[in-house]
Amino acid sequence: MAMPARPRPVPLNLAAAFARFRNADPQRLHFAAHSHHLWPDVARDAQVRAWDDAARLADDKWDNVLGTVWRAVSAGIARHLGLADPKPLVPAPNTHEFVNRLLSCCPSERPPRILTTDGEFHSFRRQSERLAEDGLVVLRAVPTEPFATLADRLIAAAHELAPDLVYVSQVLFASGFALADLSELVEHLAAPGRLIVIDGYHGFLARPTDLAAIADRAFYIAGGYKYAMAGEGACFMHCPPGLAPRPRNTGWFASFGALSAGGHGVSYPQDGWRFAGATFDPTALYRMRAVLEWLAAEAIDAALIHAHAVALQEQFMTAMARAPIGPFAADHLVVPLSEPARGNFLAFEHPQAAQWCARLRAAGIVTDVRGTRLRLGFGLYHAAADVERLVARLRRL
Repeated sequence: MAMPARPRPVPLNLAAAFARFRNADPQRLHFAAHSHHLWPDVARDAQVRAWDDAARLADDKWDNVLGTVWRAVSAGIARHLGLADPKPLVPAPNTHEFVNRLLSCCPSERPPRILTTDGEFHSFRRQSERLAEDGLVVLRAVPTEPFATLADRLIAAAHELAPDLVYVSQVLFASGFALADLSELVEHLAAPGRLIVIDGYHGFLARPTDLAAIADRAFYIAGGYKYAMAGEGACFMHCPPGLAPRPRNTGWFASFGALSAGGHGVSYPQDGWRFAGATFDPTALYRMRAVLEWLAAEAIDAALIHAHAVALQEQFMTAMARAPIGPFAADHLVVPLSEPARGNFLAFEHPQAAQWCARLRAAGIVTDVRGTRLRLGFGLYHAAADVERLVARLRRL
């Protein structure tokens, strides 16, 4: 009988796997892992593979991209999300495409009612607010704070508004607070004909996520730019079977699974490809496939990634507890370190957040700022030694 694998110590030390990005600027301390992750070296090899396949296959490359490559990518995504079947998954170059296709599934005979929060990322916030300006949708945004009652207030608002579409982030991008129990939330929000959308961009491969219990009721959107470490252009959506079968915003790739059906009118496949768009650069899917295969070979899942990030967060805050620097103090944390429902970055509230972000960048420390919140992110490309370097450089400022 094989011995069970020993638990891996956290934080991990995988810096060597990111050598090309790290060595490109050895003095740079990149702590914007919530915004742009550094890519592991396997992603560069995959980029070259995409070019070579295009040269080798020319016109026939799409059979490989939508067949071999996407099957591997979708299977990897499904494993990390607890999905029994990858067929409800579909790719797109960005999440804004998915937002527009979901909106096109809403009622057309009246302004659709949309329920969301005031903490959504721009890909949804900007589009929905612009539509509301012209009265094309009825939009209600529930305040995210206080965080402890957010789920309850969303559920109460859903009873009042009876929305056609509910759109909410798994992890709020400006604070790091996480809606930890997605199953219970969806259970209370679900209603016939209602579209429930979970924006998982800060949750996928950042927090353990199991969609099995809600796979038939909730859409889930994420991508490779952040925690999946595959760069831009590799987004995906889980589409519950049977829900929103005919989006009005539709691309010709959605015809692939329906060409054999025949008949009149615009036909759609029954799987996730009913939400497909049109021609895209497939290189990002090659990168994502390589990253997912690397994670599998290293036996790394979202739980281990999150534990790694939390360990580095605690290391940093322990150092700051001894001698706080500028905004980096426990009493400036938007989501306290004691709160387990948080993502893989720390957000600090400070009136001079923008000035500090600029000052840090001048010192070779990459962070980012949202209004008066300075965000510090931790990823697999960091090791404990990187946090030590960060603290030492902060001390010299």
